[in-house]
Amino acid sequence: MLQAQKRPVHIYMEANPNPNSLKFVVNFMLADDGISFDYPDAASTENSPLAKELFNFAAVDRVFIASNFVTVTKKAEVEWAEIQDFLRNHIKSYLESGKAAVQANFDKDPLFDENDSETVKKIKGILDEYIRPAVEQDGGAIVFHSFHEGIVKVLLQGSCSGCPSSTVTLKAGIQNLLTRMLPDEVKEVQAEGV
Repeated sequence: MLQAQKRPVHIYMEANPNPNSLKFVVNFMLADDGISFDYPDAASTENSPLAKELFNFAAVDRVFIASNFVTVTKKAEVEWAEIQDFLRNHIKSYLESGKAAVQANFDKDPLFDENDSETVKKIKGILDEYIRPAVEQDGGAIVFHSFHEGIVKVLLQGSCSGCPSSTVTLKAGIQNLLTRMLPDEVKEVQAEGV
């Protein structure tokens, strides 16, 4: 009788600007490109059994899943050397079992809405094309929240949430890019829910 083979899972870890976050990169996609899932606590993990399991580790403070990586934010009083191998091994074992990291279905594209104004469509396009890839490299995401009277509000997720350099990223990076590309529309960028 043939036995089901385990899926080969390779994981490497990457540090990022947030000293309390570590990015666990795997060799296949965990979520559709451009879609991310942020779990600030165990109660928010209803669609991710992997995130729910990671919160069983007392040191885990936040879990973020996007494209081919999981970013774990630890509690400040714990050192990475104490937990990183346990977390990596747990993620590897979970994914080798063939279970999905996230169970989510969308009726429509969660990034774009046909009711968006032309300015909002442009802002979302710039965030998706220029900002998202760079921020994902650091294990996080910055997601459009709203636009009103020249102010763009974004949500900081993953390693960006609570990161010491997130203000620099927000003002020197995102705000400069949006005000340069849309000078008549965008005046400021603010983080929502920080």
